[in-house]
Amino acid sequence: MPVTAAIRVLRAAGAAYTEHPYDYEEKGGTAVSARELGVDEHSVVKTLVLEDDRKKPLIVLMHGNREVSTKELARAIGAKSVAPCTPEDAHRHSGYVVGGISPFGTRRPMPVYMEATILDLPKIYINGGRRGFLVGLSPSELVRILSPTIVRVAI
Repeated sequence: MPVTAAIRVLRAAGAAYTEHPYDYEEKGGTAVSARELGVDEHSVVKTLVLEDDRKKPLIVLMHGNREVSTKELARAIGAKSVAPCTPEDAHRHSGYVVGGISPFGTRRPMPVYMEATILDLPKIYINGGRRGFLVGLSPSELVRILSPTIVRVAI
């Protein structure tokens, strides 16, 4: 597996993590990665790039089997509205292509918001910076490295 920007960040932080390559399927999402890794989709965390009403990008980390309430998120961050970025804008902000977006090693710094219940899991699987590649780590490692703002915006 080639070393991605995400892996460089994890190594530099001395993170305890495991690497999990799998066969990527276009538009398969977290259901495919969970199936391929033999884990519960709830423990696969998706990295979503959204933007607020001022076009400021942000990252939301959410359980694979849940959606983000953009109304609740906007309320939580003091924005008028929040919406998903286009795939092109997500790539421009993160440096990663959709399906391979990691919260680690993004092209430009963005605020990171994480669903509170992710902290309840013993281990999470999150994108390692390319399609078909997840890393497994404890939520506490993610918090230590990214210092995300904890929110309750799952639906």
